[in-house]
Amino acid sequence: MAVTTGQAQGPRQPLIAGNWKMNLDHLQAVAFVQKLHWTLKDAKHEDGSVEVAVFPPFTDLRTVQTLLDADKIPFALGAQDLSVHDSGAYTGEISGAFLSKLDARYVIIGHSERRQYHAETDEVVAAKVKAALKHGLVPVICVGETSEDLEKFGASAVPVSQLAAALDGVKADADIVVAYEPVWAIGSGQAATPEQAQDVCAKLREVIAEKLGPDAAARTRVLYGGSVKAANIASFMREPDVDGALVGGASLVVDEFAAIIRYQKHVGV
Repeated sequence: MAVTTGQAQGPRQPLIAGNWKMNLDHLQAVAFVQKLHWTLKDAKHEDGSVEVAVFPPFTDLRTVQTLLDADKIPFALGAQDLSVHDSGAYTGEISGAFLSKLDARYVIIGHSERRQYHAETDEVVAAKVKAALKHGLVPVICVGETSEDLEKFGASAVPVSQLAAALDGVKADADIVVAYEPVWAIGSGQAATPEQAQDVCAKLREVIAEKLGPDAAARTRVLYGGSVKAANIASFMREPDVDGALVGGASLVVDEFAAIIRYQKHVGV
């Protein structure tokens, strides 16, 4: 599930993930994925590899999964959320078991929009992490501070606390991804600086080491998210503890998202 593009980020394969949020119906999703795949058609001629993942709305998942399989498109499939429950009388909820049957590899958990608009607590996020792992899904655990948190506590305090809570009870060999998304940067057009991202991502890796051990910290990918675009992706990827990006709005524009995926070629890293 890798698109070849540039030199890998140390021992950890870079991951560029597109969170579509509530955008693109299933017909638009087909057109988007086909065009993105065509745009990246010559990526196999470059050195190294970057894993690409798309996170469509639930109504698109089956359609996108069928397309990826039928056309042998090397993108990983992810969901934007899941239920803490396996099944039952939970109207509107989506079980991790259902996502596994669709060959989803990833699921976003704890996104700031879920925390803000759906009142998801650290306890709910931790329960969803366990539910994802139970069903063989890789949780993309989102953490990040608001502008108020930043002013009161600094950049890393809240993300570190959120991640520590999310990893409670998680086994050392668990396959996880962590995404640092400062809430004040999401959709604002004002990204964190690469140095800011590196500082927080390094502290998050320390949390992983404390909770799951040094081996887990060494292999776990930590992403940056928040106003990521082609013009700034390479500067983030130069940082040793930034292993990729969780991209929002820019992942809905084929040429822009393709340029982000191929950051090493078009910026000359």
